[in-house]
This record gives sequence, structure tokens and C-alpha cells, in this order.
Amino acid sequence: MEKSYNPAEVEGRIYDFWISSGLYKSKTKGSTEVFSIVIPPPNVTGSLHIGHALNNTIQDILIRYKRMKNFDVLWVPGTDHAGIATQMMVERDLLASEGLTKNDLGREKFLERIWQWKENSGNRITTQLKRLGALPNWEMERFTLDEGLSESVKKVFVDLYSQGLIYKDKRLVNWDPELRTAISDLEVEQRETQGNYWYIRYPIEGHDDLSVTVATTRPETMLGDTAVAVHPDDSRYAALVGKNVVLPLVERKIPVIADDYSDPEKGTGAVKITPGHDFNDFEVGKRNGLSIVNILDERGYVKGDVPEKYAGLERFEARKAIVKDLENGGFLVKVDQTVHTVPYGHRSGAVIEPWLTTQWYVDAQALATRAISCVEKSEIRFHPEFWENTYFEWMRNIEPWCISRQLWWGHRIPAWYGPDGEIFVSMSESEAAERAEKHYGKKVNLARDPDVLDTWFSSGLWPFSTLGWPQDTKDLRHYYPTACLVTGFDIIFFWVARMIMMGLKFMKDVPFRDVYVHGLIRDAKGRKMSKTTGNVIDPIDVIEKYGADALRFSLAALTTQGRDIKLTFSVIEGYRNFMNKIWNATRFVFINLEPGLIYNSNIDTCCLSVSDRWILTRQNTMIGEVEEFIENYEFDKASQAIYHFIWNDYCDWYLEISKFSLYGECSESKKTTLNVLVRVLLRSLRVLHPFAPYITEEIFRIFKERGISLHENEGLNSKSILDAQYPIQSENEIFKEESEQIELVKDVVTGIRNLRAIMGVHPSEKVSVYLNSESEKSEDVLRRNIKIILGMASLSDCIICCEDFQRKSVTEIVSGVEIVMPVENLLNIEKETSRLNKDLTKVLEDLKRTESKLANSDFIEHAPSDVVEKEKGKLTEFQNHRKKLEEILGKLSSV
Repeated sequence: MEKSYNPAEVEGRIYDFWISSGLYKSKTKGSTEVFSIVIPPPNVTGSLHIGHALNNTIQDILIRYKRMKNFDVLWVPGTDHAGIATQMMVERDLLASEGLTKNDLGREKFLERIWQWKENSGNRITTQLKRLGALPNWEMERFTLDEGLSESVKKVFVDLYSQGLIYKDKRLVNWDPELRTAISDLEVEQRETQGNYWYIRYPIEGHDDLSVTVATTRPETMLGDTAVAVHPDDSRYAALVGKNVVLPLVERKIPVIADDYSDPEKGTGAVKITPGHDFNDFEVGKRNGLSIVNILDERGYVKGDVPEKYAGLERFEARKAIVKDLENGGFLVKVDQTVHTVPYGHRSGAVIEPWLTTQWYVDAQALATRAISCVEKSEIRFHPEFWENTYFEWMRNIEPWCISRQLWWGHRIPAWYGPDGEIFVSMSESEAAERAEKHYGKKVNLARDPDVLDTWFSSGLWPFSTLGWPQDTKDLRHYYPTACLVTGFDIIFFWVARMIMMGLKFMKDVPFRDVYVHGLIRDAKGRKMSKTTGNVIDPIDVIEKYGADALRFSLAALTTQGRDIKLTFSVIEGYRNFMNKIWNATRFVFINLEPGLIYNSNIDTCCLSVSDRWILTRQNTMIGEVEEFIENYEFDKASQAIYHFIWNDYCDWYLEISKFSLYGECSESKKTTLNVLVRVLLRSLRVLHPFAPYITEEIFRIFKERGISLHENEGLNSKSILDAQYPIQSENEIFKEESEQIELVKDVVTGIRNLRAIMGVHPSEKVSVYLNSESEKSEDVLRRNIKIILGMASLSDCIICCEDFQRKSVTEIVSGVEIVMPVENLLNIEKETSRLNKDLTKVLEDLKRTESKLANSDFIEHAPSDVVEKEKGKLTEFQNHRKKLEEILGKLSSV
């Protein structure tokens, strides 16, 4: 083996081997259970970000684990056409490279350009997923706009329309005036913005001395006001309810109404109601039968029934003009600065406008009832369970789903309009024409609806459309419903809920049994990663520097249910070191292998030493724990169990203990030890494989190339470790008594090492210790394992006795055993005590200064967050240092 593990040399070669060997394919023969998942399709425009890396690492862990458990597994990969993102990207490229707009090309040619871009540049994220080690069934890769999925989208639309569950309506939507399309809530970014509250006086009709003052952050929308609302119980305004106010500048008479929406404790207690430009006001308008006035066009310019001087002004220019005129007319009472939330388009960066427009809608409420019930009855389980509450909150308050977008790229709505506006929804234009001819009694020209469907509409069909629906395919019958969905919390409503509704509607069954919701990846300070903050971790950069396995294991180890993840390079580097530890342990085993020796994993237990029995017990315990943790989606606990077993139990303890046999005189003992070393290593690699596939496959390959003869259960007869059986916990290899004995020995050795460290004894310096125990059983265990204690604790002598020790010494008690270390010849106690007291005085001064700084509220409020965090880190460091010094001084004072 090479001296060090080189991920860059290994990973590409190993992935090519997986592909060429067909290891991504499902294996139906011999499998009794099915496990299928569908990838949350990343945008075709995207590149792999750290959230993708987390999501797909978890999916890959599940797929590899289930495959090794002999499940018939299927992981369906694919990408989303990402309507807005893709169209915007190609539009910008077109303008920058050729100075053309989409309108210059026309719809058909523009769409040809997008398909061309998709073929040339749209598969970047797929290539990057392979770098991560993700191994879905690439032969089943789908795209939300491919032919099969497009047919399923059309059928769903036509069926829902025919049942009255899809309809057209005029409602408020999130409107992006830059892209000139409706967008979903997920595509709206709420930003804290410095702005103003303008307090405006609305005169009461017929009462020149009376007025109502309202406050607004959007004074231009007053042009569309149709009422002023006050709370029914607000006595200040009781006499005004039913009267009219005169809208300043416009001079339109609008009523004062009583509605619970108005908060008497907020502002003046009176609010202007603009149903055409505010979502809450729209609901107030519906409750009170108010008229709706739209004062903006699709570009955000003023239009309609407004004073002529404002018509044609851009909305923010209109705001300036209106504020000026309000001030000049004596209507502006005051202006207060405020910080408020402003909606921005995530893609365009434009301020989003609630805008009244006719769109296509799904009657989501009609589909929600069964979708709520299936979660209540645990037909679908959320992990962690508390996300069910979020799901229920959204679903029980669901609104009509706006599914139309004013774009060219996407699934075009299968609706055609006759000369009089009659709608013909059909699977094809020819079918629509036939229906129109029957309707009109003659052939007529039809115009197709120009809009496309919301991307989430096609994504909502993903679990069954990717398996061939509406055709009754073998894959659909075999793999639907899927077993699990791995997703982020931000799309529980936008995607998860809609898949559940669509699956129940068209497949009469849930789309998945489990929903695993992972957290958000943040930086070390808990901040969300963003390019603006400059704290983004690029997974490809990480893979190139540390290897994919280190990244995967880091993500799994940090993925605690219900919590966000704080990811740092130091964590990744630590798990890179773990991979190196595994490599070096394997090299140690290979160095000690004897040519021609047959390593039989069916070891005769009577030949096993106490330490052999202990490591087998620990491994079998670990195997059971990891299996339980994975089944419960506790990936952090699973990875930590693997880590602690391999690093601590196998490498730090058993490998070191094994040297006493390997370098001893007894050939039978050496053979048994080598058998155990190889067996435990190979079983550990198989448990580790789902988390770190590359290094485990490479070591497995090296074992096979060496031609080492092993029992077939170790999997070396398989072409890949992925085809080897996942280790099964063996009750026959759990030796409770022997395991407890070695745990006692470990505690004693650790206690001796701690004393050495406290006394500053160099690791290479041999010392003597005395061990006292009142338990004859413990004493017997220590005597029988004295060789291990001497070697592992670097001792010149270890005397086991049951008497008081009178010479100068330091002591430690662990697991009922008193460890006594003579110190007369180790150090000058007075000199050492003096030095340590000086160190303690300095530490106490530093600690007091840091505590004072952190107790200063001005410092906490005004210092940069990273400076405050640095001081908190210092505080912890000084506290730990003080504790250590006091512990050492306490030991020395007792000498």
C-alpha cells in the first residue's frame, strides 16, 4: 500500500469502476424487500452547493446501506427545468453575447436556444454529484421537461380541470415587475430594510375639522385605497364607522369600516385598505364587499383610474411625487423612520408587488383533506416528528395554489381559447380543435394560452411521473410508493405537501412512507452561508482538498435531528485525519500479514485472548447501534459510533495491544490475533462504506488483489464492497465478562496516563506505579493483564498491592482502583509548585479581564459578533486552564 491515502488518485478511478460494473443498477434477483427514493431534483442551472452535498450524502448512505442489506434498491436521479432561473440565465447570456432579447428571437427560437444551453451546460450538477460519490441509477435519470414527464403533467392538468379542481381566477399574486411574472412565496426574499412610516390625514366627508390619520410604508398605494378600517371595539373611532373619508389627492369617497384586522395598539389604530395591492387588505376587502382598484401595470408603472399627473410614473417615482403633494396639501402629518420587511424577488432582485391579475389556480383545499389525514394516521412519518406541526399548520390554512407563470420556458398550459374566449383544455391542439368544432359547429382558429406552469406543479408529480406514470409500468408497480424522502425544511409546503396531495389523488397512495428533514448548514458562528457574507463553503473545493469521504463523514457526523449544522474546515480536516487513520491501520495489518496464511473468520473462540474477545464484543455492539441509528435516521449517532470504534477501540487500543502477540514468540497466538485484526477491519469497512465509500472500496480492492483467503461472509468474493453483505450482529461474539475486564484495564491505563500528563512526565520516560483495589476480582483482572498495563502506560514497573503507600506520590482513583505514582525522583515539588502558582496567577488575571469585558453590555451590543465570539472562546480557554492548574496543584499539595 501507498504510505498515505490520496483521494485525488482514488476517487475518479473508483467511481468509474462502480459505473462500469453496473453497481448503480437495481438488483431484483434474491432481494425480498424494496427500498426506493427519488432525488429532490436540483435546478438544471445550478452547481453543487453544500446543501446539495448534505442532502445527497444522506440519500447515498441510505441506498448503499439498504443495498448491502440485500434490498432491491432504486434511487432515481434527475434535474428540474427551473423555469425562472433558466430563462433568466439564457436571456442574460443572449443580451450580453448578441445584444438580443427573447422577443427579438420569438418564442420558438428562444426555446431552441434554452434546449441548446441545457445540452451544453445544463448537466454540471450531475457531474458534481458523481464527485461526491452519489450512486443513483443513472439509466433512469429524468428531467422535468422530458417527453414522458411532460405527458404526465398534461394529463394531471386536464384531469384536474375536468373535475373542477383547476380554474382561472382574478386574485393577488407575488408579482415580479422585472421578470413580469407571478412567483411563488419561496422565490420571495424578505429583507430587513430602512424605510419610513408616512402618517397621512384622511378628511371625513362633510366635516372639514375631522379626519382620520393612517400610517403606511407604501404611500403610492393610497391611489388604490377603497376603505379605512378600524377595530370594532375601538371607541375612538366608533362614531366614524359608516361615514366616508375623502381620499387625498384622488378625492374619491371611501367608507370607514369596522374590521378585526385593525389593531388598536398599533400606529393610530386606523389602517388604509388597498385590496388591489396588499394580501391582508385583499381578505378585508372580500369580507366587506369592497371594490378592488389596480393602480399598477405589469412593469410597476402607475395606470388606471388615478390623477393624470401620476399616470405613467414608475412606482417609486410616483411615491416621491405623492409624498411631495401630500406635504404641500397639508395631508402629511409626520414621517417616522422605521426598519421593516420588504419582499424582493430572489432571482431578479426587484421589489415584489402584490398585484391583481388573472391566473390559473388549483383548488388545494379540496386536495388537502386526505393529505392531512395520512400524516395524522402515520401513513407518512416525519423525522424529526415536530415537523408534522409545520406541515399541519400550512395544510390546515391552505390557500388556492397559483400555478401559472408568465414565462416561455416550462410546461405550457394545455388550454386553447376560442374567438369568444371559450376555454378548451385538452391533451393536444388537435383534440382541442375537435372539441371547438363541436362547440361552435364549425372550424375556428384557436389561440393557445401563452403561460407555463409553476415548476412546483411538475415537481409535485416527481415520485410517480419518474417511474412512468400515466403508463402502468413495471417500475411504477414495483417501486411506488417510495420508502423515504430526504429534504430541507424550507420546502415542506412547496414540494413535500404537493407531492403528497398529487400522489394520493392520482396513485391513491402516499408517495413515500418517511420524510427525513435535515437542517440548514451554517458557519462556525451560526450564520447562514451566503456569498455576501463571504462564508460559503464550496463542496467541490472541499473534495479537492480533503477528499469526498472526509466531507461526507463530516456532514453525517454533524447532522443532528432538529438542529442546523455548524460546519468548519477544522471539522472536515479532523475527519480527513480519520480517513488517514483507517489507511494507516490497514497498512499496519498488511505489514504483519504472513504469505500463505489462511485467515479464517470463523475463529475458534477458545483460542481468543481477553483482548480479542473485547474487540469482537465492541464491534458487535457497534454494528447493532449503527444499524438502529440508521433505521431511525440518526446519522450523527451512527457516524460517531463508527468513528469511536475504529479510532479509539480498534486503532488506539486493539492495534497496540495486538503488538504483544504479533511480536511475541507464540505462533498460534499471532495467527489468532491476525485473524481477528483482519476480520474486525473488514467488518468495520463494510459498516463504514455507506458513509465513506471511496476509501472503503479502495482498501477492499487491495485485499482482493492480495488474494487473501477469507471466509466468504467477509465479502471478498464480491466484485465490490457494495455487493458484500452488511455485517450482522453476532450474539456469539459478545463476551460481556471479558469486555468488562479490558474496560477496567483501559480505565487504569488512562488514569496512569493522566497522572503522567499532570506531572509533566515525558511519554518516553518509564515510571513505576502501585495499584490498590479492595476488589479481589479487579485485582485478579489487573494481574492477568499486567503486560498490557506495562506496555500501554509506558511503565518500568507496576506493583499490585493492598496497602497504604507512605512515600511522596500522587494518586488517582478510577473504577475502584487507586493508582499511586511515586514522584520523588520525577520532579522538584517545591520548584514545580512555585512555577505553577505563577502560571495560575497569570491565568486568573486574564480570566478576570475577560469576564469583565463580557459583562459589559456596551461591548456585547456594539462589538462585532466575531470579536464577541473570540472573547467567549478566550473565557472557556482560561477557565479550562485554571481548572487544570488547580488540579495539578491539588495533587502536588497532597504529596
